[in-house]
Amino acid sequence: MSDKKLQVRIDDRVRLMSAVLAATSLPEMAQEQKKHRPHAHARNTTKHVASYNHHPAVANAQALLNKNAPLEALYTYVLKLSWPDLDDIHTPAWVPENWNTQLREFYEVTGLAEWWREEFEAWQKAAQDAHKLLQKVNFYEFLHPFLGETVEALIFMPNISYPSERSVGVRIGGELISITPPRIAWGDNPPWPFDEDAGHLYAEALTIYARLLMLSYLRQHAKEVAPVAHKPLPVSQQFKDRHPTWGDQFTELFAVGAVALFLEQAVSKQEAQAFVLLQEKMQGLKVLPGVVSVIRRYLSEYADGSYDAFIRYLPNFPGHLRVAKTIAKL
Repeated sequence: MSDKKLQVRIDDRVRLMSAVLAATSLPEMAQEQKKHRPHAHARNTTKHVASYNHHPAVANAQALLNKNAPLEALYTYVLKLSWPDLDDIHTPAWVPENWNTQLREFYEVTGLAEWWREEFEAWQKAAQDAHKLLQKVNFYEFLHPFLGETVEALIFMPNISYPSERSVGVRIGGELISITPPRIAWGDNPPWPFDEDAGHLYAEALTIYARLLMLSYLRQHAKEVAPVAHKPLPVSQQFKDRHPTWGDQFTELFAVGAVALFLEQAVSKQEAQAFVLLQEKMQGLKVLPGVVSVIRRYLSEYADGSYDAFIRYLPNFPGHLRVAKTIAKL
């Protein structure tokens, strides 16, 4: 098994996109959804770029947000640009014309290079705190029974800018990247430092890696998955509306169940239970304890040699989940 290590990295292209987003309506929209106090750097960045909220780079970012463009697309785009020139080799059709040039101009006129130098310690602390916890665990090893050898590099990018309340996951070449803010606190309290909240850090990063890898796994095994996808998963209509395809539904269930098991092993049973309860509330899913039970069952049967790969077990997943859901109601 690979002895690869997860990497913690700060990328100026990510910081640039976050600074652009700071000048859009994104921070205000996040507050409308859930009142919270972003990291001090995020709040100060909003002030730093406030007078440039009509800059073309910001106007185009706002236009994309107004069209409900996913943040994943914005960050994927900027991470494909060269640095520091921000050259665009291949522009997707949805990208505004000359946006890369506008982004480079925004970076220059706002003095972001100097601003980040002033904020060096805040970014370094975030990276060091994240590294302190992430070096204690091995996501590659945990995911191996489900997905085999993970050939992609797992990258964690702490984000003390925007978005301040949610992670963004992207695949760039051979890298899977989790762009993750610290957990927001109640009311007007500052967010938790990364090294004081292992549960949040592990859950956010592993959820992204598990989703991206499982989606690829299902595509690679499309022939075997096709007949299984005709077996409906016992999930609510609300969940189906949010995840319309069988593959999306399964991937989300798998990610949540796998993360819960990981938290149980790496942090505590209480942390795992709290994670499941939160996901139940957020996603309207009552089947999650059953998902955890089924994934635990697979790991047990994988360990005793009943299965040599998750794809062999997959045909049993819908039926076993229905049984587990029924038992949970008793």
